[in-house]
Amino acid sequence: MLNNQEIQNVKNRFEIIGNAPSLNYALSVAIQVAPTDLTVMITGESGSGKESFSKIIHGLSSRKHGPFIAINCGAIPEGTIDSELFGHIKGSFTGALDDRKGYFETTDKGTIFLDEIGEMPMGTQARLLRVLENGEFIPVGSSKVKKTDVRVVAATNVNLLDAVEKGKFREDLYYRLSTVPINVPPLRDRGFDIELLFIKFSTDFAEKNKIVPVQLTEGARKLLTNFRFPGNIRQLKNIAEQISLLEQDRIITGELMQKYLPDNQRSGFPALLSQFGGGSDISEREILYKVLFDMRKDVTELKKLVFTLINDGEINPGYLHKNNALFSEINGSHPVKTDLSELSLLENPVIVPEYNPEDDRHIVTIDNLQQSRENVEDITHETEEESLSLERNEKEMIVKALRKNNFKRKYAAQDLGISERTLYRKIKQYDIEDEK
Repeated sequence: MLNNQEIQNVKNRFEIIGNAPSLNYALSVAIQVAPTDLTVMITGESGSGKESFSKIIHGLSSRKHGPFIAINCGAIPEGTIDSELFGHIKGSFTGALDDRKGYFETTDKGTIFLDEIGEMPMGTQARLLRVLENGEFIPVGSSKVKKTDVRVVAATNVNLLDAVEKGKFREDLYYRLSTVPINVPPLRDRGFDIELLFIKFSTDFAEKNKIVPVQLTEGARKLLTNFRFPGNIRQLKNIAEQISLLEQDRIITGELMQKYLPDNQRSGFPALLSQFGGGSDISEREILYKVLFDMRKDVTELKKLVFTLINDGEINPGYLHKNNALFSEINGSHPVKTDLSELSLLENPVIVPEYNPEDDRHIVTIDNLQQSRENVEDITHETEEESLSLERNEKEMIVKALRKNNFKRKYAAQDLGISERTLYRKIKQYDIEDEK
C-alpha cells in the first residue's frame, strides 16, 4: 500500500481534491496499476470522476508521451461506432468518400479510454475483444488485418454482471476488461470532501470572473454535506457556480443554500439520521434494523385494528381461524397460527365476547330457521376429501417438476409458475426432500 505522501503528490499533480479513505484507496490502486499495461475497469456513478482516474493511469504510465483519447460509447450511434473505433476504407458504405483511420489506429502506443462501455453494441464488443487479446482489428469494408499497441481503460456506471446475465454484454469481454477493477466512490460517501470541493469550485469561479468568493455558514455546510448529490461532482460544481453568480450576499446561510438543493434529491432517511446522531457514517445494517422495527410496529397496529373490528361485530371471529393466512408467511416462513389467545400479547387488549346466537334476537340463525338438524346434509367429509385431493395433486406436480429438472429448484419453480421461495416452502410442507 502506498503511503499518504505518495498519494498526496499525485493529487497535487492531477488536481484531485479530497481525503476520504475510499478515494485514497481508489487512487492507490490506480497509481500501482499505472506502470503496467494491464487493462483497467473503472466503475462508479455518473459524474463521480472516472475520467480523471483514466488520465492518472495514462499520465503515470510508460505511454504518457503517447496519445490519449476519451470516447463515450453511449454518444456514438450504433451504425457508426465501428467506423469510429476501427476506421473504414473508401466505398465501404454510403458516405465513405475516403479511407479513414479509427481511434485504435491513431492512438497506437497510447491509451484509449472507453467510457460507458456498457452501451457498446454486441458486434463492436466482439471486435474489441480481438483487439484486447491479439492487438488486431479490421477496418470496416476491408479484409486486411491491422495491428495496434493500445492500452484500454474502460469505465461504466452500470452493473455489467447484470448486463451479462441479460445477454446485453459479452461475458468473455467483461472478464477481459476487469483485470484490475477500480471503484470511484460517489460524492455523498466522501463526507468533508464535499465542502472542500465546493470551496474549490466557488473560488475558481470567483477568480475567473473577478468577484468575491462566497463563504458558508455552519447551517449551509450541514445541508451541503447531507445532500445526496445524484449528479455527484458535476452537480456540486453547477450548484457552486450558480450560488457564486446569483447570490448578492457573499455569506451563504442554510436558508439560501436550501434554494439550490432540490427537495426530491435530499436524503431519504431524515428520521433515521436524527435517531443515529446525524452522522454520515450510518451503516446499511442500522437502516435495515430501523425498517424492521417499523414493520413490526405496523403489524402490531394491524392486529389491534382487526381485533377492534371483531369486537365491534364488523368481522366474524371465525373468519380468522379459517383464513389465518392473513397474518402468515412473514419472510417466507410457514403459516403463523393466529388465534384469540394472542390478544394477551398486545397493549390494552380488546376483550372479544364469546359468540352466542341467543344473545341477540335480531340476528337470524340457523336454529331459528330449522329446529331440527336431522335433515341438514353433512358435507364436511366432502370438503375434507376435496382438500386432501388438491394437496395430493399439488404435491405430485411439485415432485414431477423437481424430477424433470434434476431437483434444481430454480428451474422447477419456473416450470410451476411460482417463486423459488414458495417452492421451498411447499417442499418443506409436503416433506418432499425425503424423496430425492
